Amino acid sequence: MINTDEIRPNMPVVCSQEGQFATVDHMEGTSIIKLKKDKTGQHHYIPASWVTSTRDGKVKIDRPGEQAMREWEIDPPVYL
Repeated sequence: MINTDEIRPNMPVVCSQEGQFATVDHMEGTSIIKLKKDKTGQHHYIPASWVTSTRDGKVKIDRPGEQAMREWEIDPPVYL
């Protein structure tokens, strides 16, 4: 498991194919990454469990960018 304390605002989010597809806005708790608004003005959320590395100042995830964008959330996750 990645130390989520290493995930900082403005870090690029890079897919498994090394392409940047988003930028970190901030962490929400210890398990959710809020991404900066996209071109349409929409924030997105991804689970920290997707992260495989935070080396070189980048957040690298375990899947291709297209898959990540299909699976990310547009609303903050609600935990009961």
